[in-house]
Amino acid sequence: MKKILVMVMAMMTAVMMGCGSQQVASTSSSAEKETVELHVAAAASLTDVMKELAASYEKEHPNVKVVFNFGSSGALQQAIQNGGETDLFFSAAQKQMNALENDGLLAEGTRCDLLQNEVVLIVPKDGGKDLADFRQVTDSSIKHIALGEPKGVPVGQYSEEVFTKLGILDAVKAKAVYGSDVRQVLSWVESGETECGVVYATDAAVSDKVKVVAKAPADTHKPIVYPAAALKDSKQLTAAKDFLAFVASDANKRLFERYGFEVK
Repeated sequence: MKKILVMVMAMMTAVMMGCGSQQVASTSSSAEKETVELHVAAAASLTDVMKELAASYEKEHPNVKVVFNFGSSGALQQAIQNGGETDLFFSAAQKQMNALENDGLLAEGTRCDLLQNEVVLIVPKDGGKDLADFRQVTDSSIKHIALGEPKGVPVGQYSEEVFTKLGILDAVKAKAVYGSDVRQVLSWVESGETECGVVYATDAAVSDKVKVVAKAPADTHKPIVYPAAALKDSKQLTAAKDFLAFVASDANKRLFERYGFEVK
């Protein structure tokens, strides 16, 4: 009888251990399939290229979902400083990234300069004014010029630098309509709500409703450099670093160039 009891207890123990093993295996399998949400804050001028990059990355990493917050670099910077959930930040200017670095918010060793851009003057493609120089925006035929809001929108800051260098900033301000980001500036010119506007070359390149009539001389503004970095408090720091490496890879440099960016 004792032998039978021992055998029964041994069998029960084996069954219980087996169930435990299955539960661990099931939990492990579930963890492997768990979707990772990667929150990426990116300058509005990066909208099109970043969406294409994310689609490619998600195909290679089916458990990762890239969630974007596009906007002006200044607004994104403030959102991060106010505790908004962000794993990666792609800025259109050094100023905003510098502010986050000074606050100790960047993950060590992740900051890098990715891209360069140009500032251009645009008009509606159909029926646009016959302009050929930034100085011509002071002409009486120009009633409104669309610009980025200079406090938080880098393209607006670069625009003010250009017009200051040309000595016409006050005259331009009298006609300025300020957008919350570069894509709003682009949309106002596309619709004809303003006779002209100042955007990045890459924004003009993705629109078939505007044409570039002039490029700002390089000596009229600071170099337009796009830095990127992972955030120190990221909940998905490993994935953030991996996505940043993917974006900065040689294979994807050609994609940025196709969108009109100059790769650093």
